[in-house]
Amino acid sequence: MSDNKFDQSGPSKTRMKSDTGQNKRNCLVCDTKFSNIGQLNRHMRIYTREKTFMCGVCDKMFTHSGYLKQHMRIHTEDKPFKCEVCGQMFNYNVNFKEHMRIHTGETPFKCEVCDKMFMRSGHLKQHMRIHTGEKTFECDVCYKIFYHSGALKRHVMIHTGEKPFKCEVCDKVFNRNGDLKQHMRIHTREKPFKCEVCDKMFNHNGNLKLHTRIHTGEKPFKCEMCDKLFAQNGALKQHMRIHTDEKPFKCEICDQMFNCNANFKRHMRIHTEEKTYKCKLCDRMFNHKGNLKLHMRIHTGEKLF
Repeated sequence: MSDNKFDQSGPSKTRMKSDTGQNKRNCLVCDTKFSNIGQLNRHMRIYTREKTFMCGVCDKMFTHSGYLKQHMRIHTEDKPFKCEVCGQMFNYNVNFKEHMRIHTGETPFKCEVCDKMFMRSGHLKQHMRIHTGEKTFECDVCYKIFYHSGALKRHVMIHTGEKPFKCEVCDKVFNRNGDLKQHMRIHTREKPFKCEVCDKMFNHNGNLKLHTRIHTGEKPFKCEMCDKLFAQNGALKQHMRIHTDEKPFKCEICDQMFNCNANFKRHMRIHTEEKTYKCKLCDRMFNHKGNLKLHMRIHTGEKLF
């Protein structure tokens, strides 16, 4: 009988001890369970903000040894993550994954209001302020309101004229780091964006999107006066000058006015006598592309009229 009593009480004590041990591995703040006390201690630093791991180069402190290891890549310039598409290197896996979405077109973050998709969660958060009407950042010069601090900082450079990002090749300066990166592709001739229809390559994602409309026939920009459609917003703006009779481009030599920059540049060649179009057969030069085409008929034997 005593044996039976021992058998009944033994497992109960063992179970109680196990439960108590398990509770010691539960976070008292969020009740997350961990398999060992070390994991729990690392987790608790989220709440205590205790930073016990120090960088030997710049003395910056971190809560986890893994964060310190990642940080050290800044000093060592170690970039172990390589994009197999364009060859760009990254020191963080998260940056590498975000970059890959440029090539894959993946947009995993969705606006629940208008279904618009975004590559980054930060871009979605910024976008949501359009729906909420939240505008918390104001320019002290012109009082314009912005949805996020980054937009305000870039805007302020309009007033200050500050352009802190400089191209090391041609010394051209930019007010945004992203603009400098895009510009550098002119020198490196890097074209990471590929058209899936005709395989043409582009150095900017925006140029690829514009090009794609050639294949799709998409013309999302509509003139409200004559209903004419355009593939590019800039083309629509230029077209509107026909209706408004606006001619913002003026020749300083003869005062002739033009409604688009391309026509103005062609006109200036009359005064400068610049000839940029060359015949590949006889090396004769022309100041207009149309004149070169007419000239080519001499070689081809095509009748002018």
